[in-house]
Amino acid sequence: MDIKFPNHKWQFPNRLRAGALGWRASKLACQRIREAVSEIKTVAKTDAVLGAEGAVRLMERLWLALQHVDSSSGALGSAVANALDVLVPIVIAAPAEEAVRNMWLDRIWKAIEEDGVDYLSPVADRWGEICASTNRANRWADVLCPTLKAHWSDPQSVAYFKGSTACLSCLVAVGRHQEVLDLLELPRYLFWPYRRYGVQALLAMGKKREALQYAEASRGLDLSDGAIDWACEEILISSGLHEEAYQRYGLRAAAGTSYLARFRAVAKRYPMKDKTAILCDLIATTSGEEGKWFATAKDLKLYDLALELAHKSPCDPKTLTRAARDHLDAQAEFALGSAMAALRWLSEGWGYEITSTDVVEAHDLAMAAASKLNNSDNVAEQIWQLLESNQGASMQFVQRALHGRMRMRRPSK
Repeated sequence: MDIKFPNHKWQFPNRLRAGALGWRASKLACQRIREAVSEIKTVAKTDAVLGAEGAVRLMERLWLALQHVDSSSGALGSAVANALDVLVPIVIAAPAEEAVRNMWLDRIWKAIEEDGVDYLSPVADRWGEICASTNRANRWADVLCPTLKAHWSDPQSVAYFKGSTACLSCLVAVGRHQEVLDLLELPRYLFWPYRRYGVQALLAMGKKREALQYAEASRGLDLSDGAIDWACEEILISSGLHEEAYQRYGLRAAAGTSYLARFRAVAKRYPMKDKTAILCDLIATTSGEEGKWFATAKDLKLYDLALELAHKSPCDPKTLTRAARDHLDAQAEFALGSAMAALRWLSEGWGYEITSTDVVEAHDLAMAAASKLNNSDNVAEQIWQLLESNQGASMQFVQRALHGRMRMRRPSK
């Protein structure tokens, strides 16, 4: 059937043509994906079905456009995953007619089968939701189940079936929960990306205790402990067992791109808990990395703790210097401690892309804070002692950077 959509000129297809991006175009590819998602989101706000059609078109093009691009850094994979986090809900929510939805599913499935690196695996993971009706999901489950069962029943089979999660997703969506559990008894290895559907099935059956046990028993060879912790934590929280969830999984399941992000993730999930207590518990889980929690303690205005952490283990000198600069007027003692810690770690070789300007700034901020505290001579003497404490290469770099600042007469002790 030839299904027509409103006349709309999409911009992204021309930018994401097959083979248009070369090996070194990873950064450009990420940009093009973000532009495409932005365009689709804008259209979806006024026409949900047309927006979903755009999402399907982008899914169809991903592998064809990206197959020659270097993805070893992980940035491209992250860009695709972030895009699909937006696109899949657009397709699910679109109030499409039966023929349109069936057409989308056929087109997306063809793209999944041709996808050389499984960029579209997150789409298959939610296939039951994308089907958007019980009858449709049942039909897909009936098509996929025999092949999946054959793969998992054959101990000699090593072929990967791309419809595995799509099948399980459909079975969960239509309430065929026991079939999910029976299928998951067939694979030889524990694999969380499959077993999580067993957890979903048990939860849908109202068996929370069994779901928790099933998740715990899913730890195997695929290194998914973090995802399993998160699933277990969700089960306990949904049962009102917040303290047990926090103690058993909350700290381990904390995820984020930085230590501060990890803290915020835990604090958001457990608003009833004291933030200082959460921070101290997180610090205890990272022995030898206490300095990396400096920024979090600072944001909580726990200035004494922040300085203690900054001296206990290496901390990024630029983070320390920035803290000194930001707090020079309101928290001079904290600014002084931060700047001195920055000088210490600079002299020991810590920091990324450090220049002499970074060293001079840390020194000047320390002296500025000392002046506010009427303690300039004592702080100058401490800096002299630091500069004379060793003659390693990093210390020599710091000494050269401060040569102009330290030519004045050394203060008397």
